[in-house]
Amino acid sequence: MLGILVQLIISWILLRVLYKENLNVLGIIPSKSRMSQFALGFIFTALLCTVIQLIDSALTHTDWKLNENLSVLGTLNFLWWNVKSVVFEELIFRGALLYIAIRKWGARTGILLSAIVFGIYHWFSFGVLGNVVLMLVVFLMTSISGLVWAYAFEKTKSMMLPIGLHLGWNFVFNSVFSKGPLGEQILIPQVDKANNLSDTLSFLMHFLLPNLVVPALTFFYIKFILKKNAQKPL
Repeated sequence: MLGILVQLIISWILLRVLYKENLNVLGIIPSKSRMSQFALGFIFTALLCTVIQLIDSALTHTDWKLNENLSVLGTLNFLWWNVKSVVFEELIFRGALLYIAIRKWGARTGILLSAIVFGIYHWFSFGVLGNVVLMLVVFLMTSISGLVWAYAFEKTKSMMLPIGLHLGWNFVFNSVFSKGPLGEQILIPQVDKANNLSDTLSFLMHFLLPNLVVPALTFFYIKFILKKNAQKPL
């Protein structure tokens, strides 16, 4: 939480010094339309992630059981951990720096730079620096999503939609299906190890669907939502 507060302070200083603006230009002050964007973004990617995980489970004959030690407080803690990590990343990559880049170089260049830096950042957070193949895979996996989330910020002039899109995916992947760095959380897999995916299916389920199809669907989703909310005041 301290890290997020520091980010907000630094963001305010940058915006104030460079453009005499405040944090409101990042669209982080709640309003009806912004909270709607957040909620719909969360639901959209949460559903996409759930569908992909269930398809993967069906193909691998993986069953799931509810964590016997799960509690309401534990679930809230899982959600809070995801919220903190998502907001931390969003403030870096879809916050003041993206706003400044768009003002300085235009929307296309600013969005592209944000996505590139987002991909490079994950070389360090995923611990793959030095392994060229994994670096390329991680860069493609993360920068494409970063591109779409930066596009969401530019089109809505708010961080709320990209935060919702990012959080919906991360919470379901990390906590609901226990595939994040903290291990077993809400659902625990019961794996039949004899039913591994073929190389083709593995590529489809673990790379193509989440990293190309989902961002593509999200892109069209953003355009659809913008049409519906274009006349709504922030």
